[in-house]
Amino acid sequence: MSSRNIRNYNHNNNININNNNETFLKPRRRPNSVTRLSEIQDLERKARRQQADQPVHEPKDSLLSSSSGYTNYRGLLNLCIILLVLSNARVALENIIKYGILVDPFQWIKVFIGKPNAWPSCQLILSANIFILISYIIEHIFAANKWREASGGTVVVINILSILALPPIVINSVPCNPIGASIACGLYSIVSLKLVSYHMVNYWCRKRSAKKLSNAGSHSRRRSFTSKDLHKTVQNGSATSDPKHDLVEYPNNLNLTDLYYFMCAPTLCYELNFPRSERIRKRFLIKRILEILFLLQLDLGLIQQWMVPTISNSLKPLQEMHFSKMLERLLKLAVPNHIIWLIFFYWFFHSCLNTIAEILRFSDREFYKDWWNSESVNYFWKNWNMPVHKWCVRHLYKPLINRGVNKFHASVIVFLLSAFFHEYLVSVPLSMFRLWAFFGMLSQIPFSMFVSKYLNNQTANIAVWISLIIGQPLCILMYYHDYYVIHHVNQVTNYDYSRPQHSFVHQI
Repeated sequence: MSSRNIRNYNHNNNININNNNETFLKPRRRPNSVTRLSEIQDLERKARRQQADQPVHEPKDSLLSSSSGYTNYRGLLNLCIILLVLSNARVALENIIKYGILVDPFQWIKVFIGKPNAWPSCQLILSANIFILISYIIEHIFAANKWREASGGTVVVINILSILALPPIVINSVPCNPIGASIACGLYSIVSLKLVSYHMVNYWCRKRSAKKLSNAGSHSRRRSFTSKDLHKTVQNGSATSDPKHDLVEYPNNLNLTDLYYFMCAPTLCYELNFPRSERIRKRFLIKRILEILFLLQLDLGLIQQWMVPTISNSLKPLQEMHFSKMLERLLKLAVPNHIIWLIFFYWFFHSCLNTIAEILRFSDREFYKDWWNSESVNYFWKNWNMPVHKWCVRHLYKPLINRGVNKFHASVIVFLLSAFFHEYLVSVPLSMFRLWAFFGMLSQIPFSMFVSKYLNNQTANIAVWISLIIGQPLCILMYYHDYYVIHHVNQVTNYDYSRPQHSFVHQI
């Protein structure tokens, strides 16, 4: 290359380098901010409005698009309610035309008290007081330092297990009414859980009292910190206290009044000082009592008129294992079963428990939370039955965690206990053991894991609702079929499916 060409080459490269440096050093144009963009859009709208074509179009999303930000679907919700009412009204009218009026309140009176096999259940219910008094005596012996914790704890465990063992023994030995037996098993389950809480709380109080004495270096007999001592302490601390409002301390709580108040209170967790309301609200109490009477009759009437014919007509498809008809029966049973379950939920957790709480002036009325918004199975089980949830957390889950059990295994143990009681409340009154309810509860564990992993928000809530709507009637049909096969073999063989009024309500 010649010297002249080399000079031209270097000159051109220098020009390019300088241009690149100028481009690099030149400040870039700053993008418009959101505020600037909105101002430009407003100016464009004003300019377009001044045009002669009178524009009507603007950049907007459709209301049903998620990007629109629209959330007011109240009218569509009203439409769904109207369609639900009309569809169920048609089914109810079809039911009445086909079967006639099956509602008869006197049938239920005969079921409860009209037959001799109802009385063993009543005697069983009254016998629960024996176990309550035994627990009362055990705690008094503990308070007097006449028993060690190990030996006394063995007696407590035997007493609790005896509570759960007595109903199966009596029901399988003496003919019992299944409905009365269900009530007795429910009562015994509640009593057993309450007594577990009663003994554990008193045990915690004894441990704390012993710790206080050991810290004080006292070698005298163990004594609790009484309400009189509390009153004196408050007065010495330049504060005044009304003796009527002093807190009860252990062992001043060990009396029958305190124990039976806890047995009647709408809670499973024992405390020495329950929150109390100042007075009984008469209007509130009357409303709840009227709800109890009305909703009970409504639920029983719906069972007779709607559930019984559907269940009775499901027996033949179950025997023949006709899957399409079985599915049709299941779906037909799902709606009335769920409506009855919702009514029962309001009747028991709102009307009944609030009535008991109002009479006893028990001021903790958190019997349920917003389980209908559940976006996971765990959220549903934690919020639909708060008395049981509080007991499980306080007396099972936390003690397991404190002993080194991880959270997942502790949750599984809680589900196992819940599955046991679900099966106990169904199999024992029916005098058969099929474990459908037990495995139904255990299936909630993998279902909960599936919902938590693959679903979220609205889809998870829909999945929880579907499990509630389909799961319960499926268990009902399975237990109903097995009950008839075991207890009414002759009736099953010669059963007249065209007359559904001859159902288990009459045969009980």
